[in-house]
This record gives sequence, C-alpha cells and structure tokens, in this order.
Amino acid sequence: MADLNPIELQKALKGADYPASRDDLVSLAKGNGAGDDLVQKLSNAGTSRFDGPDDVQKALFGK
Repeated sequence: MADLNPIELQKALKGADYPASRDDLVSLAKGNGAGDDLVQKLSNAGTSRFDGPDDVQKALFGK
C-alpha cells in the first residue's frame, strides 16, 4: 500500500469492538489482510487504547 488512507483503515478494522487496545486492533488488522504499512503505523500509534474508530483515525492521520 503506497499511501495510507481512512478507507483502508476502515477495511482493516472491520469487526472491531470498542473500546479496544492497540494490540487487539493490530491483530484484527493483520487478520483482515491489512498492508504492512498500515499495521506498522497502527503498531506505532501513541495511544494504547481506543474508544472508537474516530480515536484510531486521529491517532493515525491527525484528523
């Protein structure tokens, strides 16, 4: 995946139950076939717990 984008993030996190830990979301993303770039960015997110998809989007994209 050349550029990370919110649509790829949504696909990667399909089926997520929130609140969720970073590790849980990384595992889910891998299981959903997310690209290495997205998995790495999620793994390196400064937040260890996410209350919803908006939190994940803010952590990864600053939006």
